[in-house]
Parts: sequence; C-alpha cells; structure tokens
Amino acid sequence: MKRVLISVWDKEGLEPFARGIVELGYEIVASGKSAAQLTEWGIASTEVAEVTASPEMLGGRVKTLHPKIHGGILANRDLPEHLADLEANGITAIDLVVCNLYPFSSDPSVELIDVGGPTMVRAAAKNHAHVAIVVDPADYVSVLEELRGGAISLDTRLGLARKAFAHTAAYDAAIVEWLDGQSGQDAVLPETIHLTLERVDILRYGENPHQQGARYRRPGHPSFWDAVTQHSGKELSYLNLFDADAAWRLCHELLSDHGQPAVAIIKHANACGAAVDQDVALAFQAALDCDPTSAFGGIVAVSSPVDEAVAKVIAEGPQADVVIAPSYVGDALAILTERRKATRLLAAPLPEASNRSIRNLGQAFLIQEADAFLSPKSAWTQMTERAPTEAEWADLTMAWRICGRTTSNAIAISKACRAVGVGAGQQSRVVAAEIAVAKAGDDARGAAAASDAFFPFPDGLEVLAHAGVTAIVQPGGSIRDGEVVEVANRLGIAMVATGERHFRH
Repeated sequence: MKRVLISVWDKEGLEPFARGIVELGYEIVASGKSAAQLTEWGIASTEVAEVTASPEMLGGRVKTLHPKIHGGILANRDLPEHLADLEANGITAIDLVVCNLYPFSSDPSVELIDVGGPTMVRAAAKNHAHVAIVVDPADYVSVLEELRGGAISLDTRLGLARKAFAHTAAYDAAIVEWLDGQSGQDAVLPETIHLTLERVDILRYGENPHQQGARYRRPGHPSFWDAVTQHSGKELSYLNLFDADAAWRLCHELLSDHGQPAVAIIKHANACGAAVDQDVALAFQAALDCDPTSAFGGIVAVSSPVDEAVAKVIAEGPQADVVIAPSYVGDALAILTERRKATRLLAAPLPEASNRSIRNLGQAFLIQEADAFLSPKSAWTQMTERAPTEAEWADLTMAWRICGRTTSNAIAISKACRAVGVGAGQQSRVVAAEIAVAKAGDDARGAAAASDAFFPFPDGLEVLAHAGVTAIVQPGGSIRDGEVVEVANRLGIAMVATGERHFRH
C-alpha cells in the first residue's frame, strides 16, 4: 500500500482529493489538525504521532520532525542501502506529500513561522524523482487524474517540486521582511532584499512586439491590477499597463488635490492632457485640448464613473488605446464598444501606494524610496515680491503635480485647473519650456507653470514669462536663485519654492 502524508493549513479542495486518494488505495498519514478535519469528513487516516510513536509537543511546534517521517520522504528508492535503512528502522516509504504552510503574510507572528512544514516540503521536493509534493490546492485535480492513470509523471513531479521550492522561498522572504520591521531595519533599504514574485498575466508583448512581457505580483500583496475588469479590446501589452498605471495614479492625485473629478490623458507615461471639473465631460474635453495630436493612441483615465455623456465625448475624440475608470454606467459601455472597438475598457479600484522603486542595471539593481510629494502647499515659500493670486495657487498646485509625474527635464503649464502645455523628457530645461509654451499657445497668457527642478539660469523663466505665464512653482536651491528672482520681479512674475525636486527618469 502506498502512503500519502497530509499536513495542510489551507484545506480548500482537500476533501474530494483525500477521498480520491483513498479510493486509489493510499494510506493517509496526517498531522493533528489535518487528521481531525479528515475524521470530521469521515475519511480514515493515521496520525503522525502514531507513526512516530512520539506525541506532538511544545504546542504543536514538534510533530513531523522525526526519522520515520523524513526517512520515508527522503529515501532514494534506487539505492539498496536506502531501502535497507528503511527496513532496518521500520520506516514506510511516503510517496506523496500534501503540505501548505501557515499564512504568515496575513497575520505575521513568531507562532506562524512554520518549521516542520517547510522541512517536509523541501524534503519531498528534493526527492521528486520518487515523491510528489503538492503545495497548491489548484493542483489536486490534475494530480488525482494522473494517479488514476497509473502514476504521476516525472515532468509533473519536477513541476510540483519547482512550485514547492517557490512556495518556501516566498514564505521565507515574508518572514525576513517582517523581521526587518521588528528589528528596526530600514523598511525601504534593508541589508538584503528577498523579492519573490508570482506571474499573474502573460502580456501580448513587452515594450516592443519582439519582447516577451508578463505582469507579476508579490505573493500575499495583491495589486489593484488584480481587481481590474477588462470589458473590451485586445489583450493588454506591457506599455498598456505601464501607461494606464501612470494615468490612473495621476488622475487620483489630481482628484485628491482639487476635490473634483479628474481626467488624465497619458502618452508614454507622460501627461499630454489633464483637467479637473465637476462636469466630467468638460474635464475630458479640457484635458484633450491640451494636446489632441499626442492623445491619439494614448490612455484616458477618469476618476469618476463614465456615463453616457462622458462616453460620447471620449468616443468622438482621438482613438485611445485604453480607457480606465471606476465603472461604466447606463449605455456608456455600449457607446464605447460600438464606436471604439479597438479600445480596451478597464474598470479599476483605487491604486495602492508603493514605498520602493526598483530598476535594473544589467544584473545589478538600483533601489530607492518611491517618490512622493513631501511638502504641502502651505510649506511652500514665496520667492518674489508678488504673491500668487488664489486662482494662480490652484493652477500652481496642478502644474506641480503634473510636472512631478512627467519625465525630466519637465515643464508643465496649467490654466483654469487644466493642463495647457507640457514639455517632457528634454536634456535642456529651456527646450522643455519652449515645448510647453508652444503647446499652450495663447493659453499660456495668465497661466501658471511648474519646473521639476530649479532654474539654473533665468532663461527658462524668461521663455515662460514672454509667453504670458504669470506664476511659477519650482524647487529653488540654485546658486543663481537671486538672479532668477530678480528677473521674475522685473517681469511681474509670482514665484514660489517647494524645497523639493521631482526628477523622473
């Protein structure tokens, strides 16, 4: 008779699997709580303590750590000396191990640091040539099907072993992260980072069609993307996700700043339009007017539910690759799917924050604290003789937010709480200003502008002022701040400093 060892925390799907195993003639050996659950279901099993002739002790901390368990798991059936050891010590070989670990991430504590479970899992995975290890209830059906066909194939056992080691690796990584917090380690930049990721979606392709791409997440740390519903359109690509994430986050930051519904239109992770307005259809049109040419093939993010009126103006605008909103009401979906068949329509919950940014340098990595807007508007300092008006303050706030989410060097111009010109990703700050004012045109008159870093010379400020910009926000801190302020005063510009820079590369 073959033997299976069952010791699981997650008992989902276990009952039909265990019944199927028994029907195939397997003897079940189970640890305490698993054995009790099997008994409740009317499924016979032998408790581990009976096999080891040693009771569970230390509140369950010691139960499976015994040669009669691990000898049965680790024995190489191809080696006569291993088989002799089993016989000499009265040990029955274990052919299948079903084990998953305490849910440490859900409620971390010392008592949820599993010791015996990972040991069994790793032992069975190491000996996958002879033992199958099942850590995922999703595998019960396929494993049972193979057993009914005669045996679990080597390829399947190899795949199960890989999944088992990934399971224990993720578990250990979660414990290390928790211990870092307990010991006062830097939460963002600890001495070591043990990052484990599970693949969630295979994407159409990466940044380009010849590149593979996929979306991953940290086990036990769901992303808002896991709850996104796609209503129409082709499968998402790497850039669809990257740009839609940027649009969704900027949209909600603007909503938080201004307390009104927000629309952001993103192309290559940079804003080509953004606006806030109680009338969402007007907000969309205002965002589109900033740069309708660049909006083609971009991402439209709307902070409030899309109704029929909003759907109509979106459908009448340039083709969008993605529209992302909390929901679609009335006939909004029908309107958009009829008139924009290629557009991916996404319904999404609020985005979660991140505390860490990771980029690769070949086989090395750059890790930093995620960028955040630290100083509130109340902490900004007036640099010039003239203070901003109330309307200018609102536009400075919007321009600063957009600028901070735009690739450097960046200049953003806002008027009436809508972006009217954005200069992104330039090596020269002056050129970024020239692009922004060129896009803004006449709308630059009476507008406010933001620069993501200080003005090293007055030339960038002069470009904005000559276009009609009347208020500017910048980090400050240049050795030529005095010269820049002097020019601003001469031109009647109101200028404030935030004290923080927002480069984005």
